[in-house]
Amino acid sequence: MTTTGEEHVPARTGPWWWARWRSAVLDGSLAFVSALECAVEGVPFARDAGIPVAAGVVFGVLAGSVLVIRRKWPIAVVLVSIAITPAQMGFLMAIVGLYTLAASELPRRIIASLAGMSLVGMFIVTFVRVRQDTASGDVTLGDWFVPFASISASLGVTAPPLLLGLYVGARRRLMESLRERADSLERELQLLAERAEERAEWARNEERTRIAREMHDVVAHRVSLMVVHAAALQAVARKDPEKAVRNAALVGDMGRQALTELREMLGVLRSGDGVERRERAVPLAAVGAAAAAAASRAADESGVGEGPCLSELDELIGQSAAAGMAVDLSVEGESRLYAPVVEQTAYRVVQEALTNVHKHAAGAKTHVRLAHRASEIAMQVENEPPPEAASSARLPSGGNGLVGMEERVSALGGVFVSGPTDAGGFRVSAVIPAS
Repeated sequence: MTTTGEEHVPARTGPWWWARWRSAVLDGSLAFVSALECAVEGVPFARDAGIPVAAGVVFGVLAGSVLVIRRKWPIAVVLVSIAITPAQMGFLMAIVGLYTLAASELPRRIIASLAGMSLVGMFIVTFVRVRQDTASGDVTLGDWFVPFASISASLGVTAPPLLLGLYVGARRRLMESLRERADSLERELQLLAERAEERAEWARNEERTRIAREMHDVVAHRVSLMVVHAAALQAVARKDPEKAVRNAALVGDMGRQALTELREMLGVLRSGDGVERRERAVPLAAVGAAAAAAASRAADESGVGEGPCLSELDELIGQSAAAGMAVDLSVEGESRLYAPVVEQTAYRVVQEALTNVHKHAAGAKTHVRLAHRASEIAMQVENEPPPEAASSARLPSGGNGLVGMEERVSALGGVFVSGPTDAGGFRVSAVIPAS
């Protein structure tokens, strides 16, 4: 994994303007060599200028030492090298100064201007010196040699360091651009990973909520009926043994059905654990998609497409009637097939509403209405006030039934309304789009 942009910036450990001690040592060494060169070249300069040799040596040392500031002020180094060119001094300083100038971040027009000045100065000095040598008889070549030697010398001193510096500067800028791009990509990947974790957490929470809702719908209704039948069995055990036997058989049947549904649900959860373990091995950037896919697969496996349907409402109402509830079913419109999730949601709403009647209004007469409309299906479960003498099974309530019904209906884009009636009963209504 790449590091961040801040980690790419080297820690400043060198003195003054140097980032590292190694750079300071290198510049100091170059300045020492340049000062030594200029000091040696200062001797013939002093003799030609008619000044003391010591003054020429000191001048050469001072001029050559300017190379130590090449990283801080490259323009000053190049200007000094141009200024001492007539004295035929500072060739190392000219080469290193041009290289540093070309590799810096200065505008190209400044680099081109100073390089041109250095080229012209070197050409003039070389031209004058070669012409003097030719005139004094030291060189006996033709007239073509003077301009040729001047151009070759000036280009040889100026062009190579300039081109090398431009290449190094361009490469440095390219590396910085690539590093910044890599840092940007890393930040984007980190952001995507954080979002993927959030999506995975959201998917896990949604899956936990869905499983809790399924468990509630699958178990609560049948267990509630079992408790009602057990209470009735206790009441008639001595008075009507035959009815007690029938109630006991119903309790056994409902218990077996509840156990079967619990086993199916636990089987789905157990198989989902293996899927979750496999998906933990995927890269972090794919966690969100994998979690969403796992939730979708778990929803399919848990019976969303194979759950109860509207054709089983008669059996559901028959079970409530067998538990002593006076319940009637009325259907409006022409019955037709809906999407499995729509039929399952409608069935669960009616089932949970009947369970609530068993819990809170035992013995109350209940009306179940189902309406098939053009683009939607509507259902309503309304119970009358329970009779005062009605026995209560004292069923516990977790308060999640209405919440679960509303979540189911809202997830399909439907409308859910529940509340007490003016007559003292309770009404649950839901409208679900047909598609």
